[in-house]
Amino acid sequence: MTKGIIIVPTFNEIENIERLVRNIFSLQRSFHILVVDDNSPDGTAARVRTLQAEFHDKLFLEERTGKLGLGTAYIHGFKWALERDYDFIFEMDADFSHNPNDLVRLYNACKREDADVAIGSRYITGVNVINWPMNRVLMSWLASKYVRFITGMEIHDTTAGFVCYKREVLESIDLDNIQFVGYAFQIEMKFKAYLLKFKIKEVPVIFTDRTRGTSKMSGSIISEAVFGVIKMKIKSLFNRIKL
Repeated sequence: MTKGIIIVPTFNEIENIERLVRNIFSLQRSFHILVVDDNSPDGTAARVRTLQAEFHDKLFLEERTGKLGLGTAYIHGFKWALERDYDFIFEMDADFSHNPNDLVRLYNACKREDADVAIGSRYITGVNVINWPMNRVLMSWLASKYVRFITGMEIHDTTAGFVCYKREVLESIDLDNIQFVGYAFQIEMKFKAYLLKFKIKEVPVIFTDRTRGTSKMSGSIISEAVFGVIKMKIKSLFNRIKL
């Protein structure tokens, strides 16, 4: 059977993680889960360890020493998955902003529709965001427009964090040369897949802001994205970007 794994970075997600794990394992399509926890003081990792007794063959946990950034958590997870025989590797938030039911749709886009990268897109059919204040919706939408304009990628939701990668994509990208750790990490991964000419498909999803726990978004993360994109594009023009 083709194997897929969902990488879920966590920091203080005790209110969400068990419900998310049970939701994913209740899907008709079988997936494994890797939780990458950044030493959450609220006991997130301990809750995952408890759940592993029930789901010992398909729930995995990697614990890190501190809050080291979203991008590095995903890279840690990507490398872990590539060392094993997974064909499809997913990114997903722990807070239910991404609907677990959409995992199957992203999987099908790669498995059946021959996409190399499937993006759960908030903006391909309008603005499909629930419970965000208007200023945050506008900031996110404009950020994606800005990135699309600067990079030339034909992607409506360039900052999306709900993604399925075929194994070959992650094997082709030098993960040790990913520069960004925050918001811009998502952009950099898509841009490098785009430069490597992988087929990228957007799948419309509805994004719902978290109802439990607290957001990790900050001004420094947004700044990294705004200025990092220009730098990344300039490097690519002079063939100085390391893929």
